[in-house]
Amino acid sequence: MSTQARGLNNFISDLRNAKSKEEESNRVEVELAKIRKKFNPGDAKLAVDGSNPSLSSYQRKKYVWKLVYIHVLGYDVDFGHAEVLALVRSKKYNEKSVGYVALSLLLRGSDPVMGTILSTMKKDLTTAPVTSGKKKKGAVKNDAVQCLALCSLANISGLELIQAMHVEVQHVLVSKSSTEQVKKKSALCLLRLTRTSPNLLSGREFAPHIGQLLQDKHLGVLTSLMSLLNGLASQHAADYESLIPHVVHILSLLVMKKQCGREYLYYRTPSPWLQIKLLKFLQLYPNAVEGHDIGMEGSGFVSQLINVVSKILMETDVSDSINKSNADHAILFEAVNLIVAWGTTCPVAMREGAMKLLGKFISVREPNIRYLGLMTMAKLAQIEGSVEGAKKHQATVLVSLKDADISVRRRALDLLFVICDTDNAERIVDELVAHLVVADASIREEMVLKIAILAEKYATDLRWYVDTILKLISISGDYVSDSIWHRVVQIVTNHPQGDLQGYAAATLFVAVSPHRCHETTVSVAAYVLGEFGFLIAERPGMSGEEQFHVLHQHWFNVDTKTRAILISTYAKLANLYEECRPLVAPIFARSKNSSDVEVQQRCAEYAAMREAFSPEAVEDLLREMPPFEDKRRSALELRLLETEGEDSAAVTKASMPSEVEQQRALQSAQMLNNPPIEEEEEEEEEEMPPVNEQVDGPEAQEEEEEEDQEEDQEEDQEQEVEDLGEEEEEEEPPEDEQEDAHENGSANPVIVGIPKELIPAMRKAFSNLCTSPSGVLFENSLLQAGVKHEYVGAQGRISVFFGNLHSSALQNFKVKVDQPDHLRMQMQGTQDLLDDGDPDSEGCTVATKTQAKLLILVEVTAPFDDAPSMRITFDTEEGERHDYPLRLPLVATCFMEPVNLDPGAFMQRWKSLEGPDRECQEVMKLPPNSSGIDEAYMDRVSKIIVDGLKFGQCQGVDPTPWTVSGAATFRTGAKDANGNNINVGCLVRVEANPKANAFRVTTRTLHPLCSKAIKNVSLVSIKLAM
Repeated sequence: MSTQARGLNNFISDLRNAKSKEEESNRVEVELAKIRKKFNPGDAKLAVDGSNPSLSSYQRKKYVWKLVYIHVLGYDVDFGHAEVLALVRSKKYNEKSVGYVALSLLLRGSDPVMGTILSTMKKDLTTAPVTSGKKKKGAVKNDAVQCLALCSLANISGLELIQAMHVEVQHVLVSKSSTEQVKKKSALCLLRLTRTSPNLLSGREFAPHIGQLLQDKHLGVLTSLMSLLNGLASQHAADYESLIPHVVHILSLLVMKKQCGREYLYYRTPSPWLQIKLLKFLQLYPNAVEGHDIGMEGSGFVSQLINVVSKILMETDVSDSINKSNADHAILFEAVNLIVAWGTTCPVAMREGAMKLLGKFISVREPNIRYLGLMTMAKLAQIEGSVEGAKKHQATVLVSLKDADISVRRRALDLLFVICDTDNAERIVDELVAHLVVADASIREEMVLKIAILAEKYATDLRWYVDTILKLISISGDYVSDSIWHRVVQIVTNHPQGDLQGYAAATLFVAVSPHRCHETTVSVAAYVLGEFGFLIAERPGMSGEEQFHVLHQHWFNVDTKTRAILISTYAKLANLYEECRPLVAPIFARSKNSSDVEVQQRCAEYAAMREAFSPEAVEDLLREMPPFEDKRRSALELRLLETEGEDSAAVTKASMPSEVEQQRALQSAQMLNNPPIEEEEEEEEEEMPPVNEQVDGPEAQEEEEEEDQEEDQEEDQEQEVEDLGEEEEEEEPPEDEQEDAHENGSANPVIVGIPKELIPAMRKAFSNLCTSPSGVLFENSLLQAGVKHEYVGAQGRISVFFGNLHSSALQNFKVKVDQPDHLRMQMQGTQDLLDDGDPDSEGCTVATKTQAKLLILVEVTAPFDDAPSMRITFDTEEGERHDYPLRLPLVATCFMEPVNLDPGAFMQRWKSLEGPDRECQEVMKLPPNSSGIDEAYMDRVSKIIVDGLKFGQCQGVDPTPWTVSGAATFRTGAKDANGNNINVGCLVRVEANPKANAFRVTTRTLHPLCSKAIKNVSLVSIKLAM
């Protein structure tokens, strides 16, 4: 056929001239069928490797090139691999080059055929280049072949291929016989391999080799090597810290002495790409200049580095050449990023010089330079003491806020957010609110969020904060998220001091009075008026009935979500004001059949509430909400983190509490310590499910006591439980208890404590609960006490269930929980369950097969090593008074958060915590009848450390499997002078000696009580793992 393709060029021309996708596809299918027939003819015998030996070199190359082109067009090519491998094995360079290109594109490292080519690739990699002698025609160019193999290996990757070839790549890189071209390729190939397999290299062993390579004079080799070094150091920075002097020396040669070949000069700037890579490497070590005296007698490389960075700052300026300006500014901004990484350890004069220089750049017309200047200044302003320098450029930044480029406007907004403080907060917020009117829709949501955060952080008068949020709603209500107005409600509710609540109610009453207002205004007004409308009900024109009419005019203009809020507000207004009840009742009656389930349920429940409960109960149910919990990060900060990421300057700024916030937090803490006492009506008796359904944890089981002191080293918590269980039963009951017993038919009730035979089971149950979320704390024939507990940070929620297993009711049932100074507790439970010390209180009655409940909300404020006590007392019909002293499984490890450390960081911290006041250690020998220590036992120990003690296991710290190391942070709710939560870093190591059948537990923390508590819980948990 005349249209039949002749050669590769004709085939490509046919595909380009195809008039439709279908015609192209048909042409490709015809060609694939032809190639398949050439590769595997039915009448020819194939070679051992599956290739067709009858094909000439020209034919094999032509058909493989066609397969490569078809693959590039997006068609599947699933044959021809044997011919590709045959080309790779060839000794001719022109065939080998085609083979490696096809190998990179058509095969993957996981393909089975890759195993047959490994020997060829290794040979091509390790063959030394020909340096002398006459080359035969068609001979292989060895250095080029090495480059082909390196490029192909980097593109194919695959874990099995990497494991088989990485040693050869390292050898080629460090070999003195390798050419510059081969060294560049091998460095980049090794970088690609380490990205696929991060733990491929041992940094401590490989760093000396890189140090030797950094002495190479060829800038191309150094540039590729720095790419590799940056990739390795970003994963394991500590392993390559010794290379800093080498990097500083190279940087000094380029910046100070301009030592650079002409081929690496870019518009008279010596190798800007290498300078940037060098500066990026130094940014990974923010403490490089810390502890060094900068001056004539200071550390050599530190003084040299300071001089280099100073020269970059002083000599960089805007150039007429765009290319030179871009290169110089790229170096400059990396130098400023290095100053930012140094932080407060950087000389003040250098920080001020950088800030002054950036002030010039944010004023230029070039948008790229202005963008980088604004972004870098925002980072620099975060350093302590640098914000005042950035505030001098506030007017210029406000101008950039109106720039035509949206990216420049975003960076200007970030910088304004960072430089804002108590002194200029009102001006910046007012400027942003004014600009919000004309701002593009693409930036409005971000502006609203940041304005709301600034107004909250720096509002010396919270009334200004309320006014600012209302302005945001009126200007850009569609961009005010629910988290913003939720935050307003939270702040108004949590700050009853002064007249904030009354001011907010009055302001929102006025804001919602017009017939047309934004739905967000209606939502926040409905909530605030429902909670605090009574504070303004006596003012003219703001009575309860008028509040109802003002809100209800928006009923038909809002969605069901806002209607649900309005319904709750109507119920509260009807409860407070008689005149509102006839107005609210018809609304509830009509909305009982609403299509929205939430609206329907609220109306039905509020309508039936007065018939189902007493007036006092309704009053309690509809009273104002208690203060909200102040979380470590508000919803607005979390929203900012979600949109901008952890590295954003705005996120860092938002996470730092201002002085105003610290004062408000102190007031909130005072309120938390003295909360209003509120009683909640609860059912006294509930049907009790089977024992195995009450608590999810395991039942306590008895174990034999062993008195051998060498093998029975019990921790403080166990001993306290045992001591409490062995109290004498000869206590005289109080007089009021005698009177109660006399009325019940027993003049002298018998005091019954915990039987000694139950002590082992109690101790095991307590220890199990210290590391598990639920379980049975105590059980006998009369009573079962179960516990469920969960913790987040410094706060916890503990539910205790007291089930009556007796055939008759338990009378005068009381529970008294110790409240130590290091724990802030709030408790509520079944009516009259808590023992408040009132002698007239008779406690509650727990009927048979029912249970009483106790809920404890706790926050830890300081380290501790003892568990709080809980005393249970009750009477039976037999005239016995039972008194059970127990311990709640509330130990220090409950408030841990795991920390994952690499081996180097763990050992560095471990050594820094040496000292008798920080370390606690104990050796525990397992009983002779135990099954011994094996790998399965160590797996259980690792699970206890990770899941039970909430430690992050640090893999690779020890080469032996008989050691488990972990790290965690003990969280507290206490605040330091800066308003940050006080936390304690904790490390633990469990070392086993299988021959001696013993364990050694070592803990190190900054607080001795933490060390002791972790050691105690660890010992008991390890023993229970038997």
